[in-house]
Amino acid sequence: MSDKTLILGSSGNIGSEIGRILKEKGHNLALATSRKVEKDDQVYINLVDGEGLENAFNGVTRAFLLSPPGYSNQDEILGRVIEISKKHNLKKVVLMTAMGADADPSNPMRKAEIHLENSGLNYNIIRPNWFMQNFNSYWIEGILKHQKIFLPVEKAKGSFIDTRDIASVAAELLFNDTWNNKGFNLTGKDVLDHDEVASIISKATGKNITYENISSEVMREKLLGAGLPSDYTEFMLVILDFFKQGYSSATTNSVKEITGKDPISFQQYAEDYKASF
Repeated sequence: MSDKTLILGSSGNIGSEIGRILKEKGHNLALATSRKVEKDDQVYINLVDGEGLENAFNGVTRAFLLSPPGYSNQDEILGRVIEISKKHNLKKVVLMTAMGADADPSNPMRKAEIHLENSGLNYNIIRPNWFMQNFNSYWIEGILKHQKIFLPVEKAKGSFIDTRDIASVAAELLFNDTWNNKGFNLTGKDVLDHDEVASIISKATGKNITYENISSEVMREKLLGAGLPSDYTEFMLVILDFFKQGYSSATTNSVKEITGKDPISFQQYAEDYKASF
C-alpha cells in the first residue's frame, strides 16, 4: 500500500500493538525509536528536542501521536510534531492524551489537543482512562516485594482500560474516516476500586495481594525515588488526586462503538499477565 503510517512510542504497549495490527493488515509503517535504528521500518526521532522529525515524516501519510512519558510539557513536544504533520498534509492524525485532559484549557495535553483541532488536518483524539497494564509496570514493585498495591486514592473507583483495546481503537481510527474530527474517552467496562483490583489479581495468580492506601507525600517519595523528574512527579500526584476525587469512575461505550468488540475485562487482563506478578 502507498500509505505510510508513523507510530510514535512504537516500542511501548500501545504503539507496538498498533504496529502489530496494521502490519497484519499489510500497511506500510514507520516505527519511531529514540534509539539506534536497527530495522528497515524504523525511523529515529528524539521527541524532546525534535531531532529526526523532518526525516521521519518523509513519505508519511498518517500518524499516531503521543507524548513520551516523564515530561509535563506535552504541548511543546507534540506541537512540533503537529506542525510537521501540517507541513506534510497528512491524511489522518490520531492523538492519544488522557481521560479528563479536555477539562482544563491550561492543561498541556489540552493545549496539544487544541493545536491539532485547529490544524486543518483530519484527526481523532483518544483519551484513555488509567491503564490496566500500570499494575504490571509502574505499580509492580510493591506487588512483587510486598504483595501490595500502594496508591494514594483511598476507596475511589476507576474504569481501567487494557492497552490492547486502546491500540485497537487507534488502528481503526487511523484508516476509518467515519468519526473524523472527534474525541473519544476510552474506558473499560468494569468500575473497580483497588481492593477489587487486588482481589482479581490474587485470584489469577494464587497470591494474597492487597491494596494499601498511602499519603501523597509517601507517593511523592516513591516516584522521585524511582527516578521521575520533580515536575512530572507533581503532575502524577495531581492526576492521582483526580482519581481519588472520583473522576476516573465514568464509563463509555467508545471501544465497542469503534471496534465492534466489548472491552477486555480486568479478569482477562489479570489472567493474560499473571506471569508478570
